[in-house]
Amino acid sequence: MPARFPTAPAACALVIALCSGMLPAAARTPTAAAPSQAAAPVENSGLDAALFYQLLIGELELSAKDPGSAYSVMLDAARKSKNEQVFRRATEIALQARSGDLALKAAQAWKTTLPDSLEANRYVVQLLVALNRSAEAAEPLRSMIALSPPGQRAALITSLPRFFERAGDRQRTPTLLESALQPYVDQPETRVASLVAIGRAAQGAGDTARALELAQRAHAFEPAAPAPVLLALDLLPGTADAEPIVLGHLQVQPQANAIRLFYARVLAVSQRHAEALVQIEQVTRHAPELAAPWLTLGALHLELHQPRQATAALETYLRLVRARMAPPATPPATANPHAAADTADIEDDEAALAPDRGTAQAMLMLAQAAEQTGDFRAAERWLNQIESPQRALEVQLRRASLLARQGRLAEALALVRSAPEANEDEARSKVLAEVQLLRENKLWQQADQTLDKANLRFVNDPDLLYEQAMMTEKLDRIDDMERLLRRVIALRPDYYHAHNALGYSLADRGLRLPEAKALIERALELAPGEPFITDSLGWVEYRMGDRVAAIKHLTQAYQARPDADIAAHLGEVLWMDGQREEARRVLVEGKARDASSEALRETLIRLKVDL
Repeated sequence: MPARFPTAPAACALVIALCSGMLPAAARTPTAAAPSQAAAPVENSGLDAALFYQLLIGELELSAKDPGSAYSVMLDAARKSKNEQVFRRATEIALQARSGDLALKAAQAWKTTLPDSLEANRYVVQLLVALNRSAEAAEPLRSMIALSPPGQRAALITSLPRFFERAGDRQRTPTLLESALQPYVDQPETRVASLVAIGRAAQGAGDTARALELAQRAHAFEPAAPAPVLLALDLLPGTADAEPIVLGHLQVQPQANAIRLFYARVLAVSQRHAEALVQIEQVTRHAPELAAPWLTLGALHLELHQPRQATAALETYLRLVRARMAPPATPPATANPHAAADTADIEDDEAALAPDRGTAQAMLMLAQAAEQTGDFRAAERWLNQIESPQRALEVQLRRASLLARQGRLAEALALVRSAPEANEDEARSKVLAEVQLLRENKLWQQADQTLDKANLRFVNDPDLLYEQAMMTEKLDRIDDMERLLRRVIALRPDYYHAHNALGYSLADRGLRLPEAKALIERALELAPGEPFITDSLGWVEYRMGDRVAAIKHLTQAYQARPDADIAAHLGEVLWMDGQREEARRVLVEGKARDASSEALRETLIRLKVDL
């Protein structure tokens, strides 16, 4: 044997593995027959000596780092043997050599030789997409779907959008899938999967209107099916018309816990915390043994300034997580397969948090809840229990907040500034924490100076520029505020907070009201249903003299998030509209939720209302 083939034993092992794939199953898995049984007849392999040596040479060439020769030999062997495993091996050799064109050539030869091979068609489709030739994938795609077993076809169709995630021209994908799936859209077994697959492709191509239409059609055919709902959830919050699909599904599947949890998180991202709370509470009632929903429930109560309810939910979460550390019990049987699947999904979600990440997060929130009630000792006890090094900065910043709440601002600022920073993200977090402490203590000038320095270090950082705009607004430097906010919008046109802040600031001062309204409406297009933006829209309508529209928008905002600032706006408009009792009720609720709200205090003074 020539010296350039140093790894012949390994190559031989590979050839033996390949050859075993060419043997009948009975011959590959011999078992000792009972004495009374006759020996099974021997079936000889289709592998002859010439083909065996050809496979061996191909593997030896590959071992000698000559993939080109190995590929040629293996592909020739595949054509002669008409064996799927040898075709697969030739394709893999080309892929290992990073030659997509040769891999496609092998896969196409495989498909031509064995046209009924599902795997060959799948390889051809995937390679065409990878080589940015997805327009040529129509025929093999249709063959792949047709060759799939009927019982597995819907699952295959559902997975098709993932084949095209890295396509260079994703605009063509919806048309390609629509053509390939046309025979299956009208078949009951594959209708929903086909519509959703095309919808996913449309979403990937940026055509959200088409994606929504397909999700709506699929949901209408089968309201209990989760796939259209998951597509609708992915379209939220940017596409508000997707929400009825979710609500319709939950009406027919009230115990769809995973869907409900996903929906609640979408609502929370949109700042619709009160609505999210309703959904999470239902999950905890349907499946109280699951830990993850209790963590989310605690976070929502905290956002809504309900520290006692937050504490109860978070302590429940910790108890359940600790119980899961024990050997798992056999899960109870359920007659609802959808509920079983939902539970599994949520448990998978919990696995990403528990035990360290989730417990540390819960303890940080418990410290924050204790801080909200003024129990600083309890807050410190929770912080002392956090051992996660990844949370060290957050613990330090929370301790600084505790010091500031106790009137020890200088110590709090020193603690923030002395906290170690492992990377740029942590350095930014320190700046934002310092600014928050200064803002809460109404030290606007110092906060502005801190952000001036930070913006020299973190050039064109939209978050820091936005924060500085808010400080200049407090300092009544409206021109500087507008300049900074317009810079944020130029850097990030989708930064809806900047659109909203500029629109609200103009409206609150009665300046350029039509322009203010346009800015707020643009923010609402970027974040449909966001309560604070809806509140801004109500406020600008009030400033423009339309109390009916103002009350409508402000009520919607307050129901989604019963925040004290929103209560102040709604209460004022109701009061000026002559609805004094309703206005008083809203203002009382707002004060009970957050008596420190400046907007609420100023409103009560302006209206001369004594609560």
